[in-house]
Amino acid sequence: MMKKYILADKFFYANSTKGRGYLEIQDGRFGKFYEKLSNVSAEIVDYSGKWIAPGFVDTHIHGFKGVDVMDNNWEDVITTMSESLLSCGVTSFLPTTLTAEYELLEQVVKGIGEHYKEATGAKIQGFYFEGPYFTKEYKGAQNPLYMRSPSIEEFHKWQRAASGLIKKIALAPECAKTYDFVRQVVEEEVVIALGHSNATFNEAKDIVAAGASVWVHAYNGMRALTHREPGMVGALMSQKHTYAELICDGHHVHPITAQILLKAVGCEHVALITDCMRAGGMPNGQYTLGEFDVEVKDGAARMLSGNLAGSVLQLKDAVKNVVDWGIATSEEAVMMASLIPAISCKIDDRCGKIFTERAADFVVLNPDMTLFTTYLDGNLRYEKD
Repeated sequence: MMKKYILADKFFYANSTKGRGYLEIQDGRFGKFYEKLSNVSAEIVDYSGKWIAPGFVDTHIHGFKGVDVMDNNWEDVITTMSESLLSCGVTSFLPTTLTAEYELLEQVVKGIGEHYKEATGAKIQGFYFEGPYFTKEYKGAQNPLYMRSPSIEEFHKWQRAASGLIKKIALAPECAKTYDFVRQVVEEEVVIALGHSNATFNEAKDIVAAGASVWVHAYNGMRALTHREPGMVGALMSQKHTYAELICDGHHVHPITAQILLKAVGCEHVALITDCMRAGGMPNGQYTLGEFDVEVKDGAARMLSGNLAGSVLQLKDAVKNVVDWGIATSEEAVMMASLIPAISCKIDDRCGKIFTERAADFVVLNPDMTLFTTYLDGNLRYEKD
């Protein structure tokens, strides 16, 4: 039985923060926490002056390091993408698709679904279907040619191809047949997210009543709040027990606007996500997102029209940003990048928190919230140069 102890100044647990002490790691799993140790023969890994947090969970990410989920190359996703995400502090993620033709989506989830357990880095915890059940008014970087109303028969075919791994699907509330689709899919334990939509407040509220529980990248790709029509933004700020995705790169949402959302719904209802595309971790230049050309410059990815096209954000930087902006504490930032994303997608039974007997996936942070190391199954897998 392999055992070691992690010594650090602070440990971020799900419902509390512990001070200096020792976290037991045994056979790649979390053990007990001790304030003091005596007569210990096991290895002690000394991270004095640093903090231990659960590995980050990115539940909305299209690509990284030159790889895109929609390339339909499962080997790149389970090797290059999953390995590279460890440098972002991400230990679990949901490969995210784009609006596309039926056959391509089927092939993408079939390939990854058959091989996801072979991922060598960050763990694939399922799929996120971002589309194709959207409307064109707030299409963003989604292709309107493939947008259509929901079909439960079509979804079931994708779910079979994906070996049951579709954990979340996003749609626009105003699409035809949405209410019945949502009721059925929620019964099947799949999370419904709302976005890329021109829905009114009432249309969005009705779909939440049907079971929708997540808002796709808050503020972006949705009808804005006005004084006479609260819109999608008004709905996400007022509907209780839902979760808002938030991209904190400084381009998608102004820090003050992000702060308004946090005050309205609470950090326990906000999941930090990246919406990162293939250019994440790559130099500035020309790239593609789906079928669209994209230019990456000054930390933002934009289509030729000037509209944002996903991001190049790394989750570790989103965590640091919300603290540096003064809109969240370090504890809140960690929670919004680990536990809340996991809860929002119903995968918190396997990731998102430090818990006894859970796989020891965690990160070591400097007090300035920069990433120092990433551990997977109790093994050091990434260390900052």
